[in-house]
Amino acid sequence: MNRPIPLTVVQDSGESLYAAQPKVYPREIDGRFARLRIAAVFVLLGLFYLLPWIRWDGHQAVLFDLPARKFYVFGLTFWPQDFFWLACLLMIAAITLFFFTALAGRLWCGYACPQTVWTEVFLWIERFCEGRRNQRIKLDGGSWTRDKILRKSAKQFLWITLSLWTGFTFVGFFTPILDLGHAAASLSFSGWEGFWVVFYGFATYGNAGYMREQVCKYMCPYARFQSAMFDRDTLIVSYDTARGEPRGSRSRKADPAKLSLGACIDCDLCVHVCPTGIDIRKGLQYECIGCGGCVDVCNTVMDKMNYPRGLIRFSTQNAITKGWTRKQIWGHILRPRVLLYSTVLLSLCFALSWSLFMRTPLRVDVVRDRGTLSRIVEGGRIENVYRLQVMNATEQPQEYKIAVEGIPGIAVASDDEVKVGAAESRWVAVRLQVPYDAAPPGSHPIHFNVSMEHGDAHVSEKSVFLVPR
Repeated sequence: MNRPIPLTVVQDSGESLYAAQPKVYPREIDGRFARLRIAAVFVLLGLFYLLPWIRWDGHQAVLFDLPARKFYVFGLTFWPQDFFWLACLLMIAAITLFFFTALAGRLWCGYACPQTVWTEVFLWIERFCEGRRNQRIKLDGGSWTRDKILRKSAKQFLWITLSLWTGFTFVGFFTPILDLGHAAASLSFSGWEGFWVVFYGFATYGNAGYMREQVCKYMCPYARFQSAMFDRDTLIVSYDTARGEPRGSRSRKADPAKLSLGACIDCDLCVHVCPTGIDIRKGLQYECIGCGGCVDVCNTVMDKMNYPRGLIRFSTQNAITKGWTRKQIWGHILRPRVLLYSTVLLSLCFALSWSLFMRTPLRVDVVRDRGTLSRIVEGGRIENVYRLQVMNATEQPQEYKIAVEGIPGIAVASDDEVKVGAAESRWVAVRLQVPYDAAPPGSHPIHFNVSMEHGDAHVSEKSVFLVPR
């Protein structure tokens, strides 16, 4: 006889199975690495906000004009056909990321990542409006008063203003920012421009204002695959466990050896300054972005206690466990994988620079006119019709001469000169003719030679001439 399975009734304790993400209140700190981060913020955001306003040869210095399919970068004009330069630039960016990760961990995350940079600025605004760390914690935990409403409102106003200005600047890289400014002043944005200003502003507001470290911890894929590029000779923010443990509080005059204590006084300041809220004393963690804030604050504490600096420092796992000297550390940091990355990176940078230096400010595309067949014209000559796209990559109007070679007696029967405006392209119809008996029936290779009338730019493009049977 089957016996019924007893059911266990679980009383509802009223506790949620999901804990809310506690807000991180990073403490401000002064030190070498903090100053480096501030410098990085000013340099990177200075470039972002100022570049669209710089003029160069009568137009915006950096402008990605998608409708016209022209990209201006400080006097250089690029076309969709120049995509291979973008591919090379992306390869350089990837190898640079691999190089710095293998060399010194997440330097990109701590100093140059847009999420880190904008979060730092939003934190400055928050500190300006709401005060230092303890004041912010007390303000958030207190009841709503007139002072709290004013402080929170001022912070939100500055956050929203900066976010919208960021979205406006972002769109200004794709639409001339002066035209965008006039459109904003008259509230005559186009649909897409307005959408991207609001979208990018909202993304900045949400990511840097509220999500902050959660983007680094849960959304960024780099935090997950970085371990594949780390090894025990990678420079990372490290806590010297042998020197710091056992930790415990004591007076400045106390001798830690007599108290059987390590150098760590268990002040938790390294946790308070961490932008992701981790405890570096627990060892290497994927949430660590390598900003060095804990290094600065720990060195400050060590100075006050008259202990040697470096309880928390940039070092390698092998150096910490084996007690290596600085010379031994650098001897292992400059290992084969780092040297290989640096060699490939330098080679790509040199190749890109050389290619741009030797770049011809003229591009030509040749298309046979499929609507017009090979034909015999007056005088018994055979004629083919082509369409040439001549692209002028200079900032001045140019005149070009069209010539052709490949078959005896071949000649340009149409106008062999073309004028193209500055940074423009033009399609022209070109008629080629050959004597009737110049070549047997079939397809014959030819070359279009297009040269600048007042310059040394010259381009040769292949095509074919069809002789009917």
